[in-house]
Amino acid sequence: MKLIYAILAGIAGTAAMNLVLYLLSLATHRVLNVPQLLGTMLLGRTHPDGSLSASNSTRAVGYLAHFIVGILYIIGYLALWESGVGTVTASWSLLIGFSNGILAMVIWYFFFMIHQKPPLIKLESYLVTMVFSHIFFGFVATLVYYNLSDQEYSFWQ
Repeated sequence: MKLIYAILAGIAGTAAMNLVLYLLSLATHRVLNVPQLLGTMLLGRTHPDGSLSASNSTRAVGYLAHFIVGILYIIGYLALWESGVGTVTASWSLLIGFSNGILAMVIWYFFFMIHQKPPLIKLESYLVTMVFSHIFFGFVATLVYYNLSDQEYSFWQ
């Protein structure tokens, strides 16, 4: 049952993160749409002018990949919790979200460096945004897991 809770928490955290990044993208006019960026890069569909592909298949691949990664992140959380590292609490969620954000920033940086034709975006601001969006992911995913798993202590520790 814990694995199912983790999968649902990963989906919820990723959905919340995508929503926040989408709204932030609308507000700032910056490229922050992770699924579209991820799909464009995974499928090698960067347009000649450096812009992202807007095709439905590109977005579908991007969303699928992003949700799989979100689920894998929370399964990693579960492995830590089950081994006695950390707890299903708000403070832990912020710490692990920050750590995941740093990891995501490094992965995205190298993905852009090795990609044959990466999209033209403001990479530095994108990478910083990834750190903060993963803190949000960690919080939402951990909160959802906490509520599903019926822990015997308060989340707000």
